Amino acid sequence: MLRDELEGIYAILIKDLKAYYLKPPNISWGILFPIALALAFTLRNPQGLRDLAPGLVAMAALFGTTSMEAIVVTFEKRVGALERLFMAPLTHTSILLAKVLGGAVFGGFISAVMTLLCFTLLGMRIPHPSLYVAGLSLSLLTLSALGALIAFSVREVFEAQTLSNYFRFPMIFLCGVFIPVGRLPLPLRVVAYMLPLTYTVEALRASTSSPVHLSPLLDLVILTFFLVVFLLLTHRAMRRVFD
Repeated sequence: MLRDELEGIYAILIKDLKAYYLKPPNISWGILFPIALALAFTLRNPQGLRDLAPGLVAMAALFGTTSMEAIVVTFEKRVGALERLFMAPLTHTSILLAKVLGGAVFGGFISAVMTLLCFTLLGMRIPHPSLYVAGLSLSLLTLSALGALIAFSVREVFEAQTLSNYFRFPMIFLCGVFIPVGRLPLPLRVVAYMLPLTYTVEALRASTSSPVHLSPLLDLVILTFFLVVFLLLTHRAMRRVFD
């Protein structure tokens, strides 16, 4: 039984990667957008790009996961492909995990490319690679689950993208990507600590030995908490749609 579920998850994952994710326009957009946004914020201070490196990787993970996850799930709901998938001999949980893994794998590819660019062009170094991998992996799963939650909460692709932006852009400006959370006014700092990307940036910065405000272990624990909450909420939203 478990083997059948795992084989089903793998089959859905490979199908989604081939059919939706691994297309040149998707890959190029996922890489170029964070770079363009970072350059816009560093025109006055080119030396600041190196300090932005962990935030660039976090931003690549955010857009690489949530953008495509929202599109894929919403599109399949629209054309009835997801409804047919739910007729397969798989549990709802397995289907949800497959969808979340698809977004996480694509986001991981985009983040890996961004990491390589930060190494070669910005001189980023990672003295604590295990923390980097753990923080990024948890973040990819968490952000992909957020994308799935958004997708199952709306009907149209444009609605998913619009709703995603309500979460993504505040996270970019509040979660330490460009401005350290500690320098924000207290009300905005409180909001920042309620958003998952804050803990992604903190964990990645800690792995590069940059100054941080939280314990790396606490970052990982809170990211795990967000992941569980998003999965539970998404599973509930998914059952509302198809039950």
